[in-house]
Amino acid sequence: MTTESQPNPSDLPDQSDDTAGAPTDSSARAHGFSRRGLIASAAAAGGAGVVGAVAGFGAGRADSTDRAEAAPSRDLNGANGPITEPLYGPHQSGVETPPQAHAHFLALTLKTGTNAADVVRWLRLLTADAAALTQGSGPLADSEPELAHDPARLTVTFGFGRSLVKLAGRKTVPEWLGPLEKFSIDDLDPDLCTGDLLLQICGDDPLTLAHARRMLWKDSRNFAEVAWQRGGFRRSYGSKEEGRTQRNLFGQLDGTANPGPESEDFARIIWGRGTGRTDAVYSARGEPPDNLGEHLPDWMRGGTTLVLRDIAMNLDTWDKADRPAREFATGRTLDSGAPLSGTHEFDVPDFGAVDKRGLTKISAASHVARARDGLGPEAQIHRRTFNYETGAGQGAGLLFASFQADIERQFLPIQRRLAEVDLLNEWTTPIGSTVWAIPPGIKEGEYIGQSLFES
Repeated sequence: MTTESQPNPSDLPDQSDDTAGAPTDSSARAHGFSRRGLIASAAAAGGAGVVGAVAGFGAGRADSTDRAEAAPSRDLNGANGPITEPLYGPHQSGVETPPQAHAHFLALTLKTGTNAADVVRWLRLLTADAAALTQGSGPLADSEPELAHDPARLTVTFGFGRSLVKLAGRKTVPEWLGPLEKFSIDDLDPDLCTGDLLLQICGDDPLTLAHARRMLWKDSRNFAEVAWQRGGFRRSYGSKEEGRTQRNLFGQLDGTANPGPESEDFARIIWGRGTGRTDAVYSARGEPPDNLGEHLPDWMRGGTTLVLRDIAMNLDTWDKADRPAREFATGRTLDSGAPLSGTHEFDVPDFGAVDKRGLTKISAASHVARARDGLGPEAQIHRRTFNYETGAGQGAGLLFASFQADIERQFLPIQRRLAEVDLLNEWTTPIGSTVWAIPPGIKEGEYIGQSLFES
């Protein structure tokens, strides 16, 4: 359940007082960006023209939930044995699952001549692999099964691309399953925008994850080739209490706006239909529609959609921005993640709040305002993000996995606004973009995608 924490405008700090010890405007100019310069940029931008960024990047969460009280840390190999995540169930794991410390996204392209029967054989193999690995056992062809004995919350989530779905028949392919519309902010690498099958492999132990990736690839070689792959990370297991929002490489709390797991909001926003509970609680954004999943084909009932964006982050120029400029661009404080109109991370942003000088505390061009202000309760997503680095001096970024029931009604309204104006776009550039159908979960004895190929 989620509950709502309302802002308290009567006791809001002056934005200029939030950064004791921050560089002055004169010293900031010597290093690059300042809050004053960004104010000028925002004014010049008007309603459009500023380079945009990824949907929901650093956006504010509408609700203050029990997550503010961190749960005790897990013992991944305690008295009750290794901690595992289920493979079987109505939904695939790795979506609503609390994010693990490490992730690897592996996109595969079908080999020429691969047909539907081949894909079914392949999916049966991969499902059997995932069933064993996630529960701490080596798959049938595993020559080092000892490496699988500590699953550390391993999950394997399958995403289907357009060409793979088409093998089951043209009528099975939904219209939205394909490249997104072109955004002015994009500088896409074609090699990062392809693939027929996506494996999102997540876990709290990098050795376990590496072994799982190897086993899944071993059973894929006869059917597919690697299109691209990218590893990502969050805070290492044990370094932070559970339930805390992670930070990205900009130092921002990343994921504040997510709907709470197992909430009515999550069921409607991600799985596309409500639970029918009579005690449902909704965030301050209002009650999400209960029909966001109606457009999904029958074979996807219990599944969802994934927009995966690879966002390059310019840390060199970010380093030149002073702290007030960073917070002004985001609309949130860096330390607590609170909106500039509030004091706590999960306070609801008050976009009309002004400081003692009569200036709006949250800029209309800030990321949180562009991602949220004026949008309806349906325009929400679940972001499952992972940081990455490609080597010293070679670049860094964010793997932005956006889950939602309806891309057109949920993801795109946010993305279009951010592509039009968003001060954070000064430091971010989307370089990869893919869209995936996430099939529903399965029962024991079934294989992932059975609802598609045997419907």
